[in-house]
Amino acid sequence: MDFLADGNHTAVTEFVLVGLTDDPVLRVFLFIVILGIYMVTVSGNLSIVLLISGSSQLHHPMYFFLSQLAFADMGYSSSVTPNMLVNLLVERNTISYLGCGIQLGTAAFFGTMECFVLATMAYDRFVAICSPLLYAMKMSTRVCVQLLAAAYVCGFLNASSFTLSFFSFVFCGPNRINHFFCDFVPLIELSCSDVSVYILVSSISVSTVIVTTVIVIAVSYIYILITILKMRSTESRQKAFSTCTSHLTAVTLFYGTVTFIYVMPKSSFSTDQNKVVSVFYMVVIPMLNPLIYSLRNNEIKSALKRELGRKLFS
Repeated sequence: MDFLADGNHTAVTEFVLVGLTDDPVLRVFLFIVILGIYMVTVSGNLSIVLLISGSSQLHHPMYFFLSQLAFADMGYSSSVTPNMLVNLLVERNTISYLGCGIQLGTAAFFGTMECFVLATMAYDRFVAICSPLLYAMKMSTRVCVQLLAAAYVCGFLNASSFTLSFFSFVFCGPNRINHFFCDFVPLIELSCSDVSVYILVSSISVSTVIVTTVIVIAVSYIYILITILKMRSTESRQKAFSTCTSHLTAVTLFYGTVTFIYVMPKSSFSTDQNKVVSVFYMVVIPMLNPLIYSLRNNEIKSALKRELGRKLFS
């Protein structure tokens, strides 16, 4: 802390989140919309988790990983949405130094976990379609638990790289974060210490997560497509492809927006566009995933009907 000892700098103990807009009417409208989205997100994903855990017909690797995706969606959205809602109601929304670090780490953890769960789900579909006779062995309970543990470990490691970088920064000047949550890039811009090493570490960490999971997903679906094209029966092709459509939709939505944020050149879009895209992949997509899977999956719809019928007539 010698950097702060010269008397010309003051250590930052809290940050001010600029938020989405300064328009009071638009803030009220966004509060109502985002609150509704968040309620649907929590109730929808929680219902998926409870339905899969409580229905013996859904005790299957595909649905096990779907329940973990729902858990990751809840965590991902909850890491930023409650604070965003507060931001829309108050004139000056502050977050403590510690709270900012926790929010950054939590978002990184659940975001990374979502990437690896989506990749694991692609691998599960690959085994089911390309090696159906070996599916029970290759996707045993032990293997599923190991794959999930790997997703948690990778999430923890990636989150740790961001959190440790944040607590290594020196903040001594402006404390206004031009975002609705403690995102890494706006925090770098506020730091008055040398952050080149931390930028490199975080870039390697994010790139490793994205490249690794995208390769797993891409390779899995290349083999799935080759296998489907070799099937002689049109009905078999349709059945095999139908088991992948929900996952492909979720992957396209998530990775499409992540690519926009982390891969496209920063000069090609403004901070406001960055905020809009961030709202989409951190708030809207976690709401869409349970709708995508529940509306397109007959087994989930059947299990939901059975559970509702049991509740109504019990």
